[in-house]
Amino acid sequence: MNASRRTGLVFFPAFDWAISPDHPEREERLLYTQDQVFEEGIMDIEGLTELKPRLASPDDVQRVHFCVPDIEHSVTESHLISAGGCLVVADALMKGEVDCGFALVRPPGHHAMKVVHGSRGFCTINVEAVMVEYLRHQYGVDRIAIVDTDCHHGDGTQDIYWHDPNTLFISLHQDGRTLYPGSGFPEEMGGPNALGTTVNVPLPPGTSAEGFLYVLERIVLPVIEEFEPELIVNSAGQDNHYSDPITNMNFSAQGYAALTERLQPHIAVLEGGYSIEGALPYVNVGIILALAGMDYSRVREPDYDPDRIKQSEMVTAAIRQTCDQILELRKSLPAKREKYVKGSQYVERTRKIFYDTDGFFEGQKETVRICQECAGLVSIDSWADSGRRILAVHVPRGGCEVCRATANRWFDNASTRRFDLVCLQDRVAGTYQVKRA
Repeated sequence: MNASRRTGLVFFPAFDWAISPDHPEREERLLYTQDQVFEEGIMDIEGLTELKPRLASPDDVQRVHFCVPDIEHSVTESHLISAGGCLVVADALMKGEVDCGFALVRPPGHHAMKVVHGSRGFCTINVEAVMVEYLRHQYGVDRIAIVDTDCHHGDGTQDIYWHDPNTLFISLHQDGRTLYPGSGFPEEMGGPNALGTTVNVPLPPGTSAEGFLYVLERIVLPVIEEFEPELIVNSAGQDNHYSDPITNMNFSAQGYAALTERLQPHIAVLEGGYSIEGALPYVNVGIILALAGMDYSRVREPDYDPDRIKQSEMVTAAIRQTCDQILELRKSLPAKREKYVKGSQYVERTRKIFYDTDGFFEGQKETVRICQECAGLVSIDSWADSGRRILAVHVPRGGCEVCRATANRWFDNASTRRFDLVCLQDRVAGTYQVKRA
């Protein structure tokens, strides 16, 4: 058998790392998949290549995050290898060695936000974002679409790209009123300089393949076509599966494979999925075959019964209503953009963020400059129950001279008597400066 698309795979189960031995996010998540892939002879298919992960560097992490107090104290070697596994797939794709790739790595990353005081939703650094910014730094890729199909809203990835007009972030997830992290509603459409590049599709509990594929055709693919990305990345969380122990959806391995076949991502990155034996080995094999352009029709869970997991008419109606709402909201984007342009020079928002994995809260006051020349500088005044306060100043890629000068002034004027840490992430200069108390 031959793959019609050359596909690179990275396996990194992180054999010796887990939050706790019985935590849902533990090494067995990938060990069962690894066994399934090799026992089924998947790696013997011509065109499928196993790639070996490497360590991501501190520079790779600092292009994305403000780690408190620093990377050394925030991140383990397993996190750096998980991110590094994504970078290896990115390298293979950009060098033309593969047509697509799947980073089957852990720990996951899509709940990790721009400022990192600790771990949220089992995530410490955002491995997809580290990869996306590496692609931009190393290969000059500009417009990228990230489609997050994890059952939980990808709030960390949304936060990182909230102000970036060149990153389209689309998240399909179980309705936040019924599941962690409680966000991801249609009205969340991006910051003032990037309105419309964030798209959230909350789905009711009980959604099956019918609902996911409907949203793909009605919302996801048209928005991607309009955005015209150079690359598509899939945050391939697999906890929408009907057997997942911590969610309430009815997706199947067949459904995931069909979604992958239609989405055609250049790179997929494993996120969640906690049905370790009943789902992950089958879903992952389905995704691999779909990426490789091969027949996946025989991939079936042992207890698969499409009639048993069929979504109700009520769920179908709710999904259609949500899609209609999203399309209506997108019609209002030009007027919202005009309102921002004519409004104040700076826009602020305050937030409270829960670090569920580590058990504390963070408060944030974020300020963004409304800019016609670039994505606008951003500053985040962040304080956490863990005891540290940080001022994080970000100059975007392609930042204009006014934004850069203002960011440097804010950094220089910030007192280390007030903040434990003052950081300037300048993506134009490619530098990361720090002042400490």
